[in-house]
Amino acid sequence: MSATQVSFDGDIKPLFREKDREAMLRAFDLWSHDDVATHADAIAQRLSDGTMPCDGAWPQDQIERFQQWVDEGAAA
Repeated sequence: MSATQVSFDGDIKPLFREKDREAMLRAFDLWSHDDVATHADAIAQRLSDGTMPCDGAWPQDQIERFQQWVDEGAAA
């Protein structure tokens, strides 16, 4: 775990592209801290198994950053 806490606005939100957000808006908003925090476990699972985003898996370091954010309590 890194010494610096991962934040939503600085570290997590930028990982989601506009097209990712548009694809998921029917369910929830990937640019909303509250929505992503609410669905964090499901998002982490989909990122880990490579089914999100739908056009190709994230690099491992991005998946780990998201998981670190979740593990640290999903800070704003």
